[in-house]
Amino acid sequence: MRNLLPITLGTAIYAFGLHYFIIANEFMEGGVTGVALLLNYIFGFPPSLTTLVINVPLFLIGWKYLGRQAVGYSIAGTFLLSFFLWMMELGIHAGLIVPFRTDQDIFLVSAYAGVTLGAGLGIVFRYGGTTGGSDIIAQIGHKLKGWSVGRLILVVDAIVLGMALFFIPKEKIMYTLVVVFIATKIIDIIVEGAYAAKAFTIITEQAEELAAVITSNLDRGVTLFPAVGAYSKRQKNVVYCVVARSEMKRLKDLIRSVDPRSFIIITEVHDVVGEGFKPI
Repeated sequence: MRNLLPITLGTAIYAFGLHYFIIANEFMEGGVTGVALLLNYIFGFPPSLTTLVINVPLFLIGWKYLGRQAVGYSIAGTFLLSFFLWMMELGIHAGLIVPFRTDQDIFLVSAYAGVTLGAGLGIVFRYGGTTGGSDIIAQIGHKLKGWSVGRLILVVDAIVLGMALFFIPKEKIMYTLVVVFIATKIIDIIVEGAYAAKAFTIITEQAEELAAVITSNLDRGVTLFPAVGAYSKRQKNVVYCVVARSEMKRLKDLIRSVDPRSFIIITEVHDVVGEGFKPI
């Protein structure tokens, strides 16, 4: 339940974004969802039904090649998505939900659509679920042929968007790419963590002294890695420490006070779990 409840919330947000922004303005999506949208635009088929019909054969194939555990959350995510799409369709037909359609500021719609879809998918992905479709195709191709999952998803999405060019104005496809770009960034933030920290790798002659100063002044854990200088052939310890963004200036000042000649490498850290940061 710890995973299924967030997956349920994520699919609800995603279904809302599809109907409220994407379908209302005739944008597209990639993968199976894109095929469902295309069938809706051409023949009027409800996406709640077509996503389910297309995904069921993929689940049967995935169950055979990927196993029950790998497909389980995908099945849950897909059924939940179809359910919430159906609920949105009922709400729209009953007049309880009025989709946001505009011909004046389409870029604004693209931005909000990207944020909404990205938030929904990000929550689903963070808790181990998917919405089926191209994800399963990519995983099967990776297992049987060793193909790249990311490239396969990109190929499937490109094929679907290419087909859409015959039925949808190219401007809509271009705005769809804006939606995809924004959604990808939001997914990364949610899956990897919105909290950003900095990792310091410090090469210094006073490693032990610097580690003691950091521990006492910043109350942060420090790790010493044994290393050998390639030019000098001398053995030394490399200091590694992760701090919050707001502590960067203080750490730099501490390093400067102990060894002004030290060599510092600072890298971005998207998420930190453990003592002093987020609990495990």
